[in-house]
Order: sequence, then C-alpha cells, then structure tokens
Amino acid sequence: MANIIIKKGEIIDGTGKPRYKADIALEKDKITSIGKIEAKDADSVLDASGLVVAPGFVDIHSHSDYYLLIDPRAESKILQGVTTEVGGNCGYAAAPIFGDLLKERRRTYLKQFDIHLNWTNLSGYYEKLEEKGTAVNFAPLLGQNTIRASVMGYEDRVPEPNEIKKMELIVLDGLKQGAFGMSVGLIYPPSCYAKTEELIHLFKVVEECDSLFTCHMRSEGKKLLEAIEETIQISRETGVRAQISHLKTAGEKNWNKIQPALALIETALENGTDIACDRYPYTASNTGLSALLPDWVFEGGIQKQMERLHDKSTRELIKKEILKYHPEPEHWQTVMISQVVTDKNKDLEGKKVSEGAELQKKEIFDFIFDLLMEEQSQVEAIYFCMCEDNFQEIIKKDYVMIGSDSGAKSINGPLGDGTPHPRGFGSFPRVLGKYVRDENILDLPVAIKKMTSDPCSRLKITDRGIIKEENYADLVLFDPKKIRDTSTYENPKQYPEGIEYVFINGEMAVKKGKPTGILGGRGLRKN
Repeated sequence: MANIIIKKGEIIDGTGKPRYKADIALEKDKITSIGKIEAKDADSVLDASGLVVAPGFVDIHSHSDYYLLIDPRAESKILQGVTTEVGGNCGYAAAPIFGDLLKERRRTYLKQFDIHLNWTNLSGYYEKLEEKGTAVNFAPLLGQNTIRASVMGYEDRVPEPNEIKKMELIVLDGLKQGAFGMSVGLIYPPSCYAKTEELIHLFKVVEECDSLFTCHMRSEGKKLLEAIEETIQISRETGVRAQISHLKTAGEKNWNKIQPALALIETALENGTDIACDRYPYTASNTGLSALLPDWVFEGGIQKQMERLHDKSTRELIKKEILKYHPEPEHWQTVMISQVVTDKNKDLEGKKVSEGAELQKKEIFDFIFDLLMEEQSQVEAIYFCMCEDNFQEIIKKDYVMIGSDSGAKSINGPLGDGTPHPRGFGSFPRVLGKYVRDENILDLPVAIKKMTSDPCSRLKITDRGIIKEENYADLVLFDPKKIRDTSTYENPKQYPEGIEYVFINGEMAVKKGKPTGILGGRGLRKN
C-alpha cells in the first residue's frame, strides 16, 4: 500500500513533454505508480486539483556547502521547490580541505557559527552532513581553488611536478568518494594564478572518472570571448564535459558580445565539444567586494592582502588598476554592499558604495579599502552590470539550465543576516512566474526541463529529475497561476508564492506553502 497518493494534478514530468493528468503513488522514498490509482490503496490522499506536479527542482549552481551545516532547514531553497542542490561551485568546496586553509576556516566558522570543521576529505564531510541532517539533497563538486590553496597556499606560481601529482591524487580520491565533478573559479585566488596547462592536468582526471567540469571563467566582461575559448580548450583537450557557470555579459561595454559568445559555444557543440551553461534570472551579480581588486593583491593570503591595503603607495597602484576597468564615477552607484561581518558596518548593508563613501565622508577608494580591512575582506556585494535582453537570449538556449548561484538562506536564524541577493529566495519561481506565465519567454514544460532532467543528465543522476516509476520521490506541486517571486534587491528576505507542496525522498518538506521542518534530504554520491 502506498504511503500517499497525489490525485488530480497535472503532471509535467521533466522531459519537456506536454502536461498530462494522472495520479502518483509514493511509497517510502520512491514513486511506485503513475496512472489511475484508487484512493483506498493509500494511507493518505493529497488533492492536487489546479496544481502542476513536477520533479523537484535541481539547483545546478549552489553554494550551500557550509550553509547546510549552519542551518539544515534550507528554507530559502525548499520554499522555491528546490529538492537537490549542487554545491562546491566556483572553485570553493567544503572538502577536501587541509593545511593552513583548513585552520583558517576552522577558526572562522567556529567563531561566527559555532560549527566544528572536523573533516579533511569528502567522506568526512558526508558524515558531518548526515550527523546534522539536511532538508535538501546535496550533490557536491570538488573545488579546485580549495585544493590548490590547501596544497600551495595563495602563491602566484606554476606548481612543481610533485604538487601537480598531489593535486591529481586529491582530485581522484574526492571523485572516488562521491563527488560529481570539480569546479574552478578563475577570477578568485589562488586559481586566478593557474595557467590553462595546470587545469588541463587536473581535468584529465575528472574526465577519466566521467565527471563534470564547471567553470566560473577568467572573465565575464572585457575578456569574455577569450575566457569562453579557454573553457572550450580545456574541454576539447581533456574530453571532459564542461559547464559554464552563470553565463553573462557583464558591463554595458560588453553587452554587444552576446552573439559572438553564443556563437563560440554553439560552434564548439557542433564540433563535438560537450558543453552547457547555467544562469540565474537576474541582471545583477553577487560576489565579494574584494573581486574588484587586482589578482596580485591576494598573493600570499589574507594577511598579505591586508598589508597591501594598508600601505598608501600600494593603495595608489590598486586604485590605478581598478580605474582602468571602471573609470566612470557613476560605476560606484551600481555596486551595493549586501553583507558584512562586524556590527560596526551593519549600517552599510543595502547601500551603494557611493552612498557608503558619502556617509563616512571618504573618497571612494579609501572607503572600499578601509571597509575590506575592517571586515578582513569578508564583504559581499551586488553588482548591477547585466542586460535584460541578453539574459533572455541566454535563457532560451536549450543548453542553458537554471541555477541560483546562492547558498540556502532563511529570513531568520543564523543565515538571516544582511541584504542578500534575491536570487537566493526567488530564482525558480521567478522563471516560472515572470518568464513563463507573464512574458512567454519559455514554455512551461521547457522551463521545468531546464530545472530538473537537464541538470540531472549533466551530472549523470539517473534516478531523479523525471517523474517516472522507481525514481526517488522528489516532487514540487505549484499553482501556475499564482507562482511568483516576492524577493527584491531592497527587501530580499521574502519567500515566494505559489509553491504549495514539496516532497524530498518521499518526505513532505513543504505543506500548504509552509516548511514542515522535516530533514528528509541526503548527501548524494555519484555512482
């Protein structure tokens, strides 16, 4: 007998096919039957009249590695209908990690969140996740930035042969322990110091394990085309399947690169390179304020960075380099401080850099450098740099999936601080409400495919992402007439509307639009 039967819903199964009406029976953590099912054959019945029943959404680009340990509820994700998150993106992962980097992370997370980082490898991280429990499934990637920093620190140099070998073995070990691939963040230290040849060495190992290469590219603006070419080169020379993270044209001067960028990707596909992309449905990005700094400022780690920011003559050199990219004073009206660590600077959250400098009566660059020093570089910022027309061009491509590029947050608790990017609260409902129902940019079955079977196929997860018998019971039930995001840049900590029920491994995580508190998620391992 089934535990629950979902009746009278309209199924959109995740394959891109049109919707159809049928009942779905769930038993334990699996879908056991689809069709006409008698109510008497179940412990309970859920009437899904007027609702779409879809596979649970898979966030192909997430950053919840530590967040799930800090707050396992993952409310900002389950209330969007997300049932599986792919973590370890942009080169940074919670495991494997060791050496001075691990010591630094242990100090930071113990002080801020009372979390003990008592692991070094991925198996240890899985154990910690199981111990804490999690509301969502979590599929980890290895982080090349984290691995390089563990082996080499923050040094700007070519690795020695023994260091390359050590990193290759760490990658192989992590993939054998269950990782779905490895990411790299080439604008961030220390991977901004890695040459293409170094990356090819490591991603050959990833390819040998039939796993995924995800890339936050070296540029998303001025050198966007060159960065796409490098990503294609790595995929072509290693054979590894590639995923361009959050594809965009950043900065108004670069908006005209959209067609050449898409042409590069499509030519690579035509020539046999296995490449895809993901994107969040917003035109502002979110990363550290320190991303404004030249690469050389980060060499040697956080203490060296602070020393450089303190030195007046070095400040002038940094300022000159930043001005090469952002000479216009109005640029600082497009950068918003979203989160700081210290109470001293909490009043700056939600303010543009220009406003913060005016508030503190400082010159723009003195304000930026002083803030980074006071916060030990832990300043999050939102950059209003993208074009809506380009976003719509990107999202319509069949090789582009939906990702939030955000960790799981909440409106309260330890992850309820700051003025975060609204993408963490509204990405998936925003696509279904704004871009499917209201603007007809995508058809509903196509949009759901981008959120479900496409990412699962990319990761080679075969038992989720499609509604079919014997697959895991990860499901989202939503009202297509009501679904919408409510989160804004000014007031981001608001949950979406229209998501009525969410099942994760057969457990009801969301009931009538409210979280149940059930931690039914799992750490997923690649087969």
